[in-house]
Amino acid sequence: MPETVETFEFQTEARQLLDLMIHSVYSNKDIFLRELISNCSDALDKRRFEAIRNPQHLPHGTELHIYLQADQEHRTLMVADNGIGMTHDEVRDLIGTIAKSGTREFLRHVQESKTEGAGTSPELIGQFGVGFYSSFMVADKVTLVTRKVGEDTATRWESTGDGTYTLQPADREGPGTTVTLHLKQEEDEHFDEYLDEWKIRSIVKQYSDFVAYPIRMHVERTEGTGEEVKAEQRLETLNSMKALWLRDRSEVTEEEYNEFYKHISHDWNDPLSRIQAKIEGTLEYRLLLYLPSKAPFDLFYPSAARHGVHLYVKRVFIMDNCTELLPDYLRFVRGLVDSEDLSLNISRELLQQNRQIQRMGKGIVSKVLAHLKDLRDKEEVKYGGFWSEFGRVMKEGIFQDHENKESILDLALFASTSGPERTSLQAYLDRMKPDQDAIYFLCGENRKVIENSPHLEAFRDKGYEVLLLDDPVDEVWTSSVFEFKGKKFQSAGKGAVDLGTEEEKKQAEEARKEKEQTHASLLEFLKEQLKEQVKEVRLSSRLTTSAACLVADQHDLSPQLEQIMKAMGQVVPQTKRILEINPAHPVLQKLQGIYDLDKAAPELPDYAQVLYGQALLAEGGSLPDPAHFSKLVTELLVKAL
Repeated sequence: MPETVETFEFQTEARQLLDLMIHSVYSNKDIFLRELISNCSDALDKRRFEAIRNPQHLPHGTELHIYLQADQEHRTLMVADNGIGMTHDEVRDLIGTIAKSGTREFLRHVQESKTEGAGTSPELIGQFGVGFYSSFMVADKVTLVTRKVGEDTATRWESTGDGTYTLQPADREGPGTTVTLHLKQEEDEHFDEYLDEWKIRSIVKQYSDFVAYPIRMHVERTEGTGEEVKAEQRLETLNSMKALWLRDRSEVTEEEYNEFYKHISHDWNDPLSRIQAKIEGTLEYRLLLYLPSKAPFDLFYPSAARHGVHLYVKRVFIMDNCTELLPDYLRFVRGLVDSEDLSLNISRELLQQNRQIQRMGKGIVSKVLAHLKDLRDKEEVKYGGFWSEFGRVMKEGIFQDHENKESILDLALFASTSGPERTSLQAYLDRMKPDQDAIYFLCGENRKVIENSPHLEAFRDKGYEVLLLDDPVDEVWTSSVFEFKGKKFQSAGKGAVDLGTEEEKKQAEEARKEKEQTHASLLEFLKEQLKEQVKEVRLSSRLTTSAACLVADQHDLSPQLEQIMKAMGQVVPQTKRILEINPAHPVLQKLQGIYDLDKAAPELPDYAQVLYGQALLAEGGSLPDPAHFSKLVTELLVKAL
């Protein structure tokens, strides 16, 4: 009976991605071998871990290894392992579909790079989880044969990168995966070099020397002299297999540290920084952690499968993303922790209640935060780059990690009205006016919108600095954190504004009360006209040039936070805000004149609606009925002209 061959088509995005690989988006093609060896190493780690729970999955005497074979005659390079292997369905899901949720995002980044004339950025490939497909940079056909531990049958996957792939049953002796690359033949490229022993050796030495399993290859050597010369094949191990985190730091080069990072993170960039320590005492463990230089595309994907912090116990790999060791706001940290005290049989469920893990987690968080503080103090430019990539995530810790809230606030950088450069909160405090008792901030969609907000007019005129917060997470933490080093946080868009010296405040209050008496009946009329939209109409102490603005009461939700909560599916009751009117603006004088002449003037209700609408637009809000607002403005223009 003939074997069943299934043919599948890649989705549109996957075809485009394959096309990018085939046409070599990265000039250093050597890394394809690094990616394949990393995949082998991961598979071996998983089989060894599986054997802790199911010893029959790793029979006594079985040596886990990686095997390379170069076939000059058929121009093929084979990379094989005896790791965990894959089932038919896993091959289809993991190999048949490229980078699933990441593909479209990857292509968007590539397209943006082309539009900007920057070319395709190589680090994107590693970020988007498509390392296996780097094989198509050097091969015109890739064949994969795999058998899952505990399964009797194997699966063969094959593709020429033409937009389709095939799946069919296959034979394989023992569990594991074998990838065979049929190298391209192109005049202007030297793909044959990947069949050369010394080229393969150099790649393994450069990129994979520290892999914990032997990487072996049969090599040909000649022995004897004259007529006694004979060639023989011998099996040689190409890598040293030394655990990098156990070696003395003076013995490890920066390049080796960087390549180890790329191996465990599947990132093609060098890391930004490294944290290494040996913790001794009642709890002993080593850590080798890295801060990436670029944020991965899936940083804000809750369900993303990450290459986070690997957990080892006595040099035995346990898992590749131990979320119990680091809080969610540090999910970008990569690296490993090797414990001397945990049990090899520890499970994901036990980790969550394990006190040793909890203590280790606290120690690791302290190390990371201390390293970041050191980076901020000693390498300002590098730290600025880090904050640009990961600041939005770090700020989640302000409300998630009460114990380290102050430390994270101290590390945070914010845009402000003081200039184009971001500022720390300590620098803000150092610049505060002697009479200033609050740290002022304003949240909004983006910096430009916030800078143009009418809420800032009085602050700008009186020389008070305001933090410009344009990340959605800023709305969350500012609603739950109330002070820093004894100074309260105060939104420039909430409550009443009271700026200046005590004498200036007193004079301003007296002038405002006098104006309130003058315009009391008009303000009441406007409140009645806008009762469906606002809770109050009052004179403003924050406006100097604009006619009106909308503000929230001190403890009300901001419009932005309302939107965030609604997007999360939460039921949020409508919060009416306060319409503030500039007492010095000609609009108020004109309205008062019309009102004094005829309290029933037909245009007054329209003026009230226009005043509210323009206040909403000025803060970047959306009109509930744009067509009606446009009609009102048009009619008023006609009358005015």
